[in-house]
Amino acid sequence: MQKRRLGTSEIEVTSVAMGCWPIAGVTSLDVNDEDSLDTLRTAFDSGVTFFDTAYSYGINGESELLIAKALSPVRDRITLATKCGIHRDQNGQTIDNSPSRLREQVDTSLKRLKTDFIDLLYLHAPDPNCDLFETAAVMRSFLEQGKARTIGVSNFSVSQLESFHAICPITATQPAFNMLQRDIERDVVPWCLQHSVSVVVYWPLMKGLLAGKLPRDHQFGTKDGRAKYPMFQGEEWQKNQDFVDQLRSFADSINRTVAQVVINWTIQRPGITVALCGAKRAYQIEETAISMEFELTTEELATIDSLLEDRGDPITRPAV
Repeated sequence: MQKRRLGTSEIEVTSVAMGCWPIAGVTSLDVNDEDSLDTLRTAFDSGVTFFDTAYSYGINGESELLIAKALSPVRDRITLATKCGIHRDQNGQTIDNSPSRLREQVDTSLKRLKTDFIDLLYLHAPDPNCDLFETAAVMRSFLEQGKARTIGVSNFSVSQLESFHAICPITATQPAFNMLQRDIERDVVPWCLQHSVSVVVYWPLMKGLLAGKLPRDHQFGTKDGRAKYPMFQGEEWQKNQDFVDQLRSFADSINRTVAQVVINWTIQRPGITVALCGAKRAYQIEETAISMEFELTTEELATIDSLLEDRGDPITRPAV
């Protein structure tokens, strides 16, 4: 399995991490504890040792609690990442980077995860109502207190990265990135390469679209949040399905699945350290974990680049 260093730290992580948002059961359908625990254990058995969660993954911390239940026996063999700065209730989520809120959430996450320290602690998102320099100072205090081994940020612009990093050195940033959403290659990735900061991307399969398993006539349920994204609607949906069909033919030709090709392409992109692969069933993480066991050749990558060029720039905004 591929291991990569987080920034300039001594922490090494697998290039595929399990994203633990789906097991929180907030927007994912048909989630239950038995399957979630099995998925976490299967991820570890499949070679994945990097697990990503957050204080806000679940109204009552369901994701963190499940991780502790499944993986506490192997705590010394895994890397845990969690995030603070967002809380969730029945009305949705709220960004709050106030010092008292951050301290409360970090202490709660440590208890939920049944650990003395967090390997990688992210600020989940910048809060426009809080001074970024003050927030960075609070995050740095967690490092100094030993509650976190390293600090990261998520959903930050380059200017925000610059400001935060000057007060609290970061080892990683976590943005959205996939074949159809590549904005970070223009600015965030070059900045991270210059400053030796790892890029840990979420949505590499774009909520299942690039896993190649959503049929063209798929009907999204009323509780399925994917329907709000332009790429799941109308003409864009049809273009994306055409693109996935081409990917499927290519994947079949090299005896891989669409998801494996997409994830391997992702972790071979310059500057991308880790791809977060969400899963709520064991077979899903088993499939994507295999992406660490091979490398697409130069010729195969060129073929994918050609398919992407033919696809053209997709419409991916405004929904986030």
